[in-house]
Formats: sequence, C-alpha cells, structure tokens
Amino acid sequence: MESQNQPLQIMIVEDEPKLGQLLVDYLQAAGYATRWLTNGSEVVPAVHEHSPALILLDLMLPGSDGLTVCRELRRFTDVPVVMVTAKIEEIDRLLGLEIGADDYICKPYSPREVVARVKTILRRCYRPLENQQEETQLHIDEPRFQASYQGQMLDLTPAEFRLLKTLASQPGNVFSREQLLNNLYDDYRVVTDRTIDSHIKNLRRKLELIDGEKSFIRSVYGVGYRWESEPCRLINGL
Repeated sequence: MESQNQPLQIMIVEDEPKLGQLLVDYLQAAGYATRWLTNGSEVVPAVHEHSPALILLDLMLPGSDGLTVCRELRRFTDVPVVMVTAKIEEIDRLLGLEIGADDYICKPYSPREVVARVKTILRRCYRPLENQQEETQLHIDEPRFQASYQGQMLDLTPAEFRLLKTLASQPGNVFSREQLLNNLYDDYRVVTDRTIDSHIKNLRRKLELIDGEKSFIRSVYGVGYRWESEPCRLINGL
C-alpha cells in the first residue's frame, strides 16, 4: 500500500486539540504520515495542494461543517472520507453516506479502532489494480447455488447464499436490512429485521472458519451491512 520510501498520508480534520493529537500519535505509530487541520474551510485547498490517501473528517467544525466539506470534496475527488462525529442519530448517518462518506466513527471512540478502520479502507481502496483479479478469492456459482472462499467450499443455507451474493456483488455499498430481506426468500414469508442479523452472524462465522484474520461483513449502525472484502467472481450469473 505504501511505497518503500513514502508512507500514505492521513488528513485529520479535528478542532479538539486532545483528540487531534491522539489521532496523530496513533496513526504515526501505525506507520502513516499525518496532516492535522482544525478548520473545515482549510480542507478543500489542502486536498488540492497535497492529495491525502484518506481523510478523517469531524462533523462539527469551525469554518465549514463536515457534511459541507464532504459535498465539496466529492465534486473533484474520490478520496476515502471517514466521518468522526458525536451525532449518532440515524438521519445524520444516512445523510453522510448519501453525500459520499465511506465510513462513520462515533465519539467516544478507541484510537485503536480508528487505526483498524483506516487500514481496512486503505486495503480496499489502494490494492494494486494489476493484482485485483488474482486476489479475488470469493467465487459464487449462481446456477449451482455454491460459493467458495480461498478454494474451500462454504456450507451455506439458501438464505445465506443469497445474502452473500447480494453483499459481495457491491463491495463497500451499505445495504439496509429491508434491502437484504427483499433478496432473502422466494416465498414471501413474513420475517423480522432480526432474521438478517442471525443470518449475518452465521455467515461471518463460516467465512472466519477459513480466514479468521479478515473482516468480511461490517455493521453500519442504524443503516445496515456492507461487504468489506474483495469483490466476488460470479460464475454464469444472469
């Protein structure tokens, strides 16, 4: 991900001095370069000047708020943006995702969790293009209702198979529970949102039996779930 001589730069936009310094310390300890801004109006010019690999963007900022900054960024760049906020209402999360935020971290947070999220997003966004085909390890054979990961067959129920196919077809996209339920059964049975949670738990467990080091399915609080790993190869899909 990083070149041999140049670490990836993380831009931190945080006006609380203690939190900003904490993020700087942990990210630098993880091997990243950092640039720390405290005013939202400074972000767009700074990105034009020195394009970062990822931006940690506080929602409540002097100058321009995080949502406004994110809208402006999406007019000219696809740089990953992680919102950092104390506002946990679902409408704020949905609005942030709709305008192009890649992830949410809610205050108070663990700085170790922030570093882990940063690493996950950078792995997904900056994997060398020439290696992407080789690294596609999830294979879904739709006509045979079979799926394998790293060459090992997954023992999935029909509902788990459909859930995996839906999530993995669009890595990084967040699916609401309602969207996932609509793709789960053919017989229009009445089920609850908690049905999805149960299937997600079982699906994670089966994938982690093959690779316990990787994060496959991420919960986005108040919104739904998304596939965190590489895209799948869909065999003979219609």
